[in-house]
Amino acid sequence: MRFVLNGDDSTCDACMLRFFLRLFPLLALAGCGSGLPPPSASSVSSPPAAVAAIYARACKNCHAVAGTGAPQTGDRAAWAPRLAQGDAVLIEHSFNGYKGMPPMGACMDCTEAQYRSLIEYMAGAPLPKK
Repeated sequence: MRFVLNGDDSTCDACMLRFFLRLFPLLALAGCGSGLPPPSASSVSSPPAAVAAIYARACKNCHAVAGTGAPQTGDRAAWAPRLAQGDAVLIEHSFNGYKGMPPMGACMDCTEAQYRSLIEYMAGAPLPKK
């Protein structure tokens, strides 16, 4: 590898060392993710075992991965405007799909009651009836 320092086109071990020492912290930070904190333990309560199993196989791949466009589990701020739409709209979105969410999500055998439980778990709040 060749570095040019003040017009001198010779290899410079000290130059390479300085270059890599300056580059290393940036490369180390590049793998740190989006900078969003994970949901706090207090914002997400443990769901019943049946809901946890459905969440793990059908919801987690989008609702626990930042950048998917899905509201993240435990992110009350992201869920608030959705909850404000009421249960009928959110259940309809669950069954028929909405934006990037496919019809039935990834749970082709879920019932309306299971969708309600999943939404309440992910939102960290009760699903209001409207």
